[in-house]
Formats: sequence, C-alpha cells, structure tokens
Amino acid sequence: MGGDSSVEVADGEIPEETAGPYPGDGSNGPNVLGESGVVRSDLTASFGGPTGVASGVPVTVRLKVYDLDGEDATVLEGAAIYLWHCDAEGRYSMYDDGVADENYLRGVQEADAKGMVEFTTIFPACYAGRWPHMHFEVYPSLAEATSSENKLRTSQLAIPDATCQEVYGVVDGYESSVSTFAGVSLDTDGIFSDGYSLQLAKVAGSATDGYTFNLSVPV
Repeated sequence: MGGDSSVEVADGEIPEETAGPYPGDGSNGPNVLGESGVVRSDLTASFGGPTGVASGVPVTVRLKVYDLDGEDATVLEGAAIYLWHCDAEGRYSMYDDGVADENYLRGVQEADAKGMVEFTTIFPACYAGRWPHMHFEVYPSLAEATSSENKLRTSQLAIPDATCQEVYGVVDGYESSVSTFAGVSLDTDGIFSDGYSLQLAKVAGSATDGYTFNLSVPV
C-alpha cells in the first residue's frame, strides 16, 4: 500500500502519505473526481445512479486547511479536500466485492473563508493490517480537484484509541473490527508508526450520539 512521493513536506506540515490501493482519484483505476455530484458534504449515500447507503455510527469530519510558511499561517480559502474511507465492514466503494458498483464514503468540499471543510459520514472499520483511519487529498481549488496529478498533499487522519474502543465490539455492524483492532497499534501501523501527532483527530461525542472529528491540515 506504500509508495514513494516526490512531495516536499516542511516541518510542521501534515505528513505526505500513500493514497493506498483504493483512492478513486484516477491514479489506480476509477476516478470519482470527474463525476457530477462528487462535490457534497454528506458522504453516506452513493450518487449518480448507485443507490447504496453506508450504515454506521455517524461522524462529522471538520478539516481546516492552511498554508504553513514558517511561523505564519494563511488559511486556504477556495482550496478543495477529497475525503474517502472504508465502510463499517472494511470495504472501499468502487473497488471491493459487494460495493464495487457503489461510490459512497467519497466526496469533495471547498474550503470556506476560514479554510474549513465539513463532511457527514460514518465511523470506518478496522481492517487487517491498518489502524482505523480516513484518507484525504488537498487540491488548490475545486476546478483542479479532478485528477490526482493536481493534488498538493495526500495524507491520512488517525482515529484515537479510546474512540475506537468505544465503537468496536459495542455497536452492531462493527463485529469484524474487534479482532483486527486488537492486533494493531498506532506504533506498529505501517503509516502512522513514524509519527502521528499531526494526524490524530480531536474527537468529541459518543458511540450513541455520534462523533465530531477535528483536524488541522497545514500544507
């Protein structure tokens, strides 16, 4: 799932990470970024024909993107973020058996005047070999968020341990995550083991009422 990147990352910026095998950005098979309807805040349902809806614990993801230049930070109003992740069974739409014809849990949002984007989605599964996470790509603008070749940064959001423990094994639909979560840690994960302090979301909420994930995205 790894891969070398030519992106230069300065100290304090969100790390550059692999997009993994299921990006849906045209770099490995299908490209959802070119589809009408991909610019949306609610990612739970498929769009443009497919009718699948991803079920799971509700999550609101709030990302703040800004340009980090030394000690100064300038919010990137008008930048775009593409967010995607697996469903409660660990499947990625557009790729995995059973959901290859769906495109849920994928979408793009444009940053507002404060550099903020917000998505409504669900809590992802923990699948074999990986710590629970979400993928995202930062683009200069909506107009350029059509191909992975235009991205400024690819990174991943890590979900805190305590939050994962609150969901897996307690909420129906996440049973497959119980054993896989017991076998991974942030320190042994292939992506986060080299440091995750800038990628660990701040979380509020509960498994009963849903969560809000907040993450700063300095690029």
